[in-house]
Amino acid sequence: MGNNTIKGISTITLHTASHENDNFSHTTPIYATSTFTFGSAQEGMERFKGEDKTRLYSRWGNPTFTAAEKTIEALEARGLTNKNGTPLEVKALLHASGQAAMSTLFFSNLSAGDCLISHYSLYGGSQELMQKVLNEAGVKVILIDIHNEALLLETIQANPNTKLIHLETPANPTLQCVDIEAVCKIAHAHGIKVSVDNTVATPYLQQPFALGADFVFHSATKFLNGHGSALHGVLLGKDLELMHTKVWKWHVLLGGNSNAFDAYLLIQGMKTLELRMEKHCSNAKKVATYLQQHPAIAHVNYTGFTTHPHHTIANKQMKQHAPLISFELKGGIEAGKKFIDAVEICTRAVSLGTVDTLVSHPASMTHMSIPKTEREKYGITDGLIRMSVGIENIEDLEADLAQALAKAQL
Repeated sequence: MGNNTIKGISTITLHTASHENDNFSHTTPIYATSTFTFGSAQEGMERFKGEDKTRLYSRWGNPTFTAAEKTIEALEARGLTNKNGTPLEVKALLHASGQAAMSTLFFSNLSAGDCLISHYSLYGGSQELMQKVLNEAGVKVILIDIHNEALLLETIQANPNTKLIHLETPANPTLQCVDIEAVCKIAHAHGIKVSVDNTVATPYLQQPFALGADFVFHSATKFLNGHGSALHGVLLGKDLELMHTKVWKWHVLLGGNSNAFDAYLLIQGMKTLELRMEKHCSNAKKVATYLQQHPAIAHVNYTGFTTHPHHTIANKQMKQHAPLISFELKGGIEAGKKFIDAVEICTRAVSLGTVDTLVSHPASMTHMSIPKTEREKYGITDGLIRMSVGIENIEDLEADLAQALAKAQL
């Protein structure tokens, strides 16, 4: 039974990786090796000429990487077909971090003189990579209100060298959502490719390939791993020839390969993806509702609320609402600091997607390098708190929020 016929997410995450070993191990082996042997010169030649580079040198590939990649491929392509009705095949490349995977995405698709279009309210590391590294490499980067289709068309027409439109939806930390299908239709009509950062939603909630995306990106450190135990990034594409040639070549030349132990941890983490996401989403809805009714809170960013500006888009392309929320305390930055200091069950940490609830202050942490005027343009104010809702018992989470909010008001 192939992965293309398996319908369940838990079945995919439990069984895909287990087939990627030759020694009948129940769990995926950790191939802790830098290089691989071959029995003869002829065998070595055949491997170097072949498409599968996983048994040559671990910067090029590794069987433990492959097991993780196959699982993510199956998740993102689950139930999808090509125009001719055949099962959709995609190729994943596992990286050492999300930033490494994004570097491969950009440098394999963009050259000096090309243009990249994206939008406001991106993860701070993504925006820095675009505006500092890509700009210095001669790539023009334009950030616009991408919800404005007329503006998007105008920007494309004014920049005929646009090669890629990059979307992050839901975006971190404002939960801005972008209509993937609408942007893809406009982009493809002009010969432009579209990449989608699916980190926050995961393939459990959203499948960008179903909506027309050419590339899907994850900081797999987050919800895919789920336990904060290792760094990972993954880039997937549906143009198999491109992924096996140009994209793979940039990946290995940039040197952002994963390692066998981290790949193993990712495989183990993904086995509970469906169970975790169900609890994450259920808790997030309850926490957001609790916060919305609290007198110390000015507003809550949660796509499940009809008041969220992109609620309709989220409903259209996600099967549930993502478990990342943010909220503004009426007391501003001082109240925010008091709140962060007062939490006892919630964990004070950056990142997101771990089984425990994480709280952070974007203005002084993840988005500190973004100028204040730019941050505030897209809702990242000084008093904004980001909360990645974990799988703790909801009664304990609400009690912790109650006591921390009471201290924030003093």
